[in-house]
Amino acid sequence: MKNTLPRGHKKLLHAWAFYDWANSVYSLVITSAIFPIFYSVVSKEAFANDNVPEILRNVNPENIIFVTTAIAFLLVSILSPILSGIADYSGQKKRFMQFFCYLGGLSCIGLAFFKFDYLWLSLAMYLLALLGFWGSLVFYNSYLPDVALPEQQDKVSAKGFSLGYIGSVLLLLICLALNEGGFYPKNGLFPDSNILVVNAVQLSFILVGIWWMGFAQYTYAYLPLGTKKDTSQVKNIFTNGFKELQKIWIQLGDNIQMKRYLGAFFIYSMAVQTVMLVATYFGTEEVTWEEGGATMGLIISILLIQIVAIGGAFIASKLSNVYGNLKVLIGINVIWVAICVYGYFVITPMQFYVTAAAVGLVMGSIQSLSRSTYSKMIPQGTLDTASYFSFYDVAEKIGIVIGMTIFTVVTQWSGSMRGSILFLVVFFIIGVVLLLRVPKVVTHNVVNKES
Repeated sequence: MKNTLPRGHKKLLHAWAFYDWANSVYSLVITSAIFPIFYSVVSKEAFANDNVPEILRNVNPENIIFVTTAIAFLLVSILSPILSGIADYSGQKKRFMQFFCYLGGLSCIGLAFFKFDYLWLSLAMYLLALLGFWGSLVFYNSYLPDVALPEQQDKVSAKGFSLGYIGSVLLLLICLALNEGGFYPKNGLFPDSNILVVNAVQLSFILVGIWWMGFAQYTYAYLPLGTKKDTSQVKNIFTNGFKELQKIWIQLGDNIQMKRYLGAFFIYSMAVQTVMLVATYFGTEEVTWEEGGATMGLIISILLIQIVAIGGAFIASKLSNVYGNLKVLIGINVIWVAICVYGYFVITPMQFYVTAAAVGLVMGSIQSLSRSTYSKMIPQGTLDTASYFSFYDVAEKIGIVIGMTIFTVVTQWSGSMRGSILFLVVFFIIGVVLLLRVPKVVTHNVVNKES
């Protein structure tokens, strides 16, 4: 049987990493590339024609998406403990991962019909797509210590991110080929058809959903279903996830390394994820493009980020073997500080390209290394890894909610995203300080005592 491969088996590791190939098309096409530009076009058109709900008429158009994003992440942070607890005790971790995958994929298809005419339904599709993506990642990340040996985790984590960048770039290029005649064509791709009347942008969103759900089948063919735990002492598995988080929090009292690392991760991840979520919107509003050049310039920037990020993830993996995970993470955070300071002064397209290249270098590396560093700190022999990674994901998502909220408030107050970008420098500096406090050697039972 495919799902009985032993931990550390090459096929199992590749199947796990391949989910990044499947789902990363969401983060590139929906989060970073085509949807933000599409939203900028349709929102400006809607505001110009006064086709906006009364309550939103004095709101910055981008802030509508920022607030929806923050709400979605808040929901993920609430649902994750509940679902991970159920997954742990039912032994159905893969089924939950599949559910969120299909929720996200189908919602991406629903984004093809995003309009301000029915804005609340459209925003619901956006919210559910985000919920599906990040919800599935809770379970996907928790599989890492289950499928990989400690010495394999840095490399396979980097492999996952790299596969994700390659796959998502491939689909983006296909979407760009479809959009050759204009990024936001008014006519359908098949104007003579009574069955499929969608434009190239809409088809891009449909392809994201099909790609995500389709390629994920390879991962599901090899991942184990999950390890069922004894439920005889559990009164309510729906609330048990929160009890598991409480238990892990108590255990962190003795695990100074993990506790301090999570504190640092919470702070710097807040800034990293916020930058990644708002980067394209920043490019559309704050950079001075030549007439008609904004769309292609933003796409080039995004492709540059993805290509550089492939190498960045592996470079971080190699450097961690030489200098240790914590020192490399500190160095990456310092680079992020420089990027945000430079970003405040970005005006021209060339400056934006330079920033994009720098972001790509540290984006994949900080995500990959953060995940594998945490995985190494989970106590050896732990069965309920989903609960540990739920704690990790809850910290990340709450951080995103706070980060996006601060970013939205500063942007609305100042009328520009520049001040908000500069404000994120504070979080990276605090992240560096907190990482310096994480002990490199611990005395309790941890898989890898030197991270």
